[in-house]
Amino acid sequence: MSIAHARTLPLGSVVTVSGTATTPSGWLESSSFDKGFGLQDHSAGIYVSTAVDPNIVPRDRVRVTGQLRESYGLLILVPADPTQVKVGGTGPAIRPVRLATGAVGEASEGRLVYVVATITQAPASDLPYGYKFLVDDGTGELTIFVSIQPDIDLSQLTVGKTVKITGFGSQFDTHYEIIPRFPSDIAILAS
Repeated sequence: MSIAHARTLPLGSVVTVSGTATTPSGWLESSSFDKGFGLQDHSAGIYVSTAVDPNIVPRDRVRVTGQLRESYGLLILVPADPTQVKVGGTGPAIRPVRLATGAVGEASEGRLVYVVATITQAPASDLPYGYKFLVDDGTGELTIFVSIQPDIDLSQLTVGKTVKITGFGSQFDTHYEIIPRFPSDIAILAS
């Protein structure tokens, strides 16, 4: 079934979806407390929460059977055991979709997206989970959450700089956010 269809089903439903990994497994471990990864097909994306590291890298083609659950507002897919995550071959390159900062929301949850915006609040500690900062392109402030695992240097990110942020479209409680996967997902364009 398509990921978009799976996303419409009630929590607790068991589904099987296939797609291309958009993140390395475990890149969000400091805040998700798991070894999960992002998965996307032609229709939508979702976070797959795994207890054991399946050693996924972006572009891996993955088929997952699991139960739909919610984690702090984010819809996640939880396999019952590691055998329900099957990796086979290379999937198509997933190109991030450009969004306005105010447009990052439920429709972009689980997808690879990017924004070009100005930093309105410098990176601040949200340890032990990671760091967060705010950007705005004039359509509304957006939280950028950076977990510990990708080891991204935030020291050059100051208020007023224009940046391109690429990452996993996510949700935490009532706000939406983008979570970068690699140092290259944060590019300073100008100040």
